[in-house]
Amino acid sequence: MGSSSMKIIPDTIDFDAYLNKSEHSAHVKSASEYTSSIIDLFNIETVDVTPTLPWSKTFSNVRLRPGEVSIWHGINGHGKSLLQGFVDLSLMQQGEKVCIASFEMKPVRTLARMCRQAAGCEEPSTRFINGFGNWTDGKLWMYDQQGTVTPDRVRGVLAYCHAELGITHFVIDSLMKCGIRGDDYNRQKDFIDELTAFARDTGMHIHLVAHSRKGDDETKPPGKMDVKGASEITDQVDNIFNVWRNKRKEAELRKPESNQSKEILDQPDQLILVDKQRNGEWEGTIALWFDRASFQYRAHSREVVLDFGVPF
Repeated sequence: MGSSSMKIIPDTIDFDAYLNKSEHSAHVKSASEYTSSIIDLFNIETVDVTPTLPWSKTFSNVRLRPGEVSIWHGINGHGKSLLQGFVDLSLMQQGEKVCIASFEMKPVRTLARMCRQAAGCEEPSTRFINGFGNWTDGKLWMYDQQGTVTPDRVRGVLAYCHAELGITHFVIDSLMKCGIRGDDYNRQKDFIDELTAFARDTGMHIHLVAHSRKGDDETKPPGKMDVKGASEITDQVDNIFNVWRNKRKEAELRKPESNQSKEILDQPDQLILVDKQRNGEWEGTIALWFDRASFQYRAHSREVVLDFGVPF
């Protein structure tokens, strides 16, 4: 992959210097200052330019609003990070600036999967990979640090990305790598509170990947109360996206064709259950079909792969 695609934020930066800058005092304003914003909310002719998910069928239901924190949770192995990368491509296409802090996967692996999704095929050409690298300039940054990091380091990186890079969407993958013990519920609560305060004060949207508690049966989607960790996590965040992979369908498709019923074939490969949307009125299920060659998630079983407009 061309060097231009590797906009790496090295771990050698003094992120602690940005911690004090991340503390924002509350601003008390007269209620009348919000009048024009209230008019916009009620004016049906106002064009909503808030970022969306990649699929047009979700545009009127789900928005990724500035200043919010979204939890993307699911059972281990159900495609949370892969789906998040696809959403990130869509955000970049909409003009957003994204930084991915994956503490479980090296940047080159994350970028290779996203490049495959952007190309819409299994093996992008060298020409396309170079074009993808150029396309990500000014849109995508990677924080290159694997393993466990401290909550203070995460806050420092967030503050640096806001102050120096103008990042509008920051992905933390995952909560379990943020240096907090699984049984330290008070510290988890405090950390989520810090993230929500930072998002609210800066306008950055923070995406936090989390695991679901282990259940007896992964053929059924977990609920919003199954996010692993403190119960206050789901109380504090703005949006909850529950990612579930239809492994029962996958098992059926591995059987001889004669055993594959239409009922099974017509089922979606992936579900996103929108279990909470604090500033939106819709909660429900988004059905998706997975294209194994491109790693893309499609809105319908016969839909063609999405074109992200990468020039090459």
